[in-house]
Amino acid sequence: MSTIDPFRTRVQNLDGGTEVGLRGELIYEYSPRVTEVVEYGARADDIFSGRANPPPEGARFDFHLEGPITGPRLKGTVKGVDYIHVRADGRAQLHIHAQIATEDGKKIALAVDGVASAEEGSSVFHLRECVTLTTNHPDLSWLNSLQVWAVGTFDWSTRDVQLKAFAV
Repeated sequence: MSTIDPFRTRVQNLDGGTEVGLRGELIYEYSPRVTEVVEYGARADDIFSGRANPPPEGARFDFHLEGPITGPRLKGTVKGVDYIHVRADGRAQLHIHAQIATEDGKKIALAVDGVASAEEGSSVFHLRECVTLTTNHPDLSWLNSLQVWAVGTFDWSTRDVQLKAFAV
C-alpha cells in the first residue's frame, strides 16, 4: 500500500520504504469540477462522506466533469463522465471517458482507468490514473503514442479535482 503526494508526484511506501517519483514530461494539469452526480440506488453523499459503507455489490455513480486543462503543450477544456464503481471495501474504480477541446478547437479523446482511495477522516480522495489520449488531428498526433500516468486529488466536499498528468 502507498500514499501519494500528488503535487510533488511522489509515491511512498507505507512501511517507510524508498520513495519513487514519477518521472516524465508534464503533459497537462486539470482542475475540473463535478457538475452532476447520477446515483443508481446508493446515495453518493453517504458513501463519499463516510456516513455509510458501500453495499456488498458495490455502488455505481456517474460523475459529470467539466473544467480547464493547462500545460506546457496542451491548453483548453475537458468535459466528460467518470463511471465510478465503489467496491464494498471502499476502493473506487475510475473509468473516465471525456473530450479535451484545445483553445483553438481541436479535439482529443481522453480515456482513463484508475483508482481513488479515501484519506482517512477526510473528504479527500487520492487519485491514480492510467490515461490514453487519442486524436486524428495532425498537429496533435504526438499525443497518440504517449503512456500517461496521472496523480491528484478529489475533494468530495467541494467537488473539485486537482490532477497532474505525465508522459513516462
